[in-house]
Amino acid sequence: MTKAETEGHPKVGALIRARRRQQHMTLEALGKSAEVSVGYLSQVERDHATPSLGTLAQIARALGVGIDYFVSAPTAQNALTRAGERNRFSVDGSSIIYERLGADFPGNQLSSFVMTVPPGYRSETVAHEGEEILYVLEGAITQRLDGEEMLMRAGDSLHFRGNRPHSWSNHTDQPARLLWTGTLALFRSSAKPSRQVAAVANPGFPKPAKNKKIVKQEKR
Repeated sequence: MTKAETEGHPKVGALIRARRRQQHMTLEALGKSAEVSVGYLSQVERDHATPSLGTLAQIARALGVGIDYFVSAPTAQNALTRAGERNRFSVDGSSIIYERLGADFPGNQLSSFVMTVPPGYRSETVAHEGEEILYVLEGAITQRLDGEEMLMRAGDSLHFRGNRPHSWSNHTDQPARLLWTGTLALFRSSAKPSRQVAAVANPGFPKPAKNKKIVKQEKR
């Protein structure tokens, strides 16, 4: 994002802290409700760590708001999306670029995204409600599930319950593109964000710096 795009927009951490205080919640109470460690939550509030959509959804739910309270995301007006025309966005500070595929309608259960994951990305280990399907479109990632590690390349897929501890990373020198589909609710909310945060329309994918350190404490 350019300086002009980011000026005047508060960080996600500041919005989480403000909402938590508004709800008279301690870090410990929020961490327990969101199933996120207090240490990591403290880092997020101080913008020393960037939550991904999955983590942000858990925090938002614990705070009684929708994820769109913190992230201005593209709204699906109908069921059809076309290649090259979808809005692309990211959580402020995150290295992952998302393209939303799913639409909202009464009774829908699925969320779906195409994710572009840069070299050096590494998630934290998490467990949550629902289930996930991961399909590798391009590149490769290393997936960990219940302590078992597996290398997934283009064409490989994995379907699992979200309550099984899982994490993943891109240890290659090339970006990976993934199709993620799951039942974890992300944008099913009528809450309106007070200010737009971290939405970008068709951004260019940043080239990773050489010898870049692995990004810690992120997840889907």
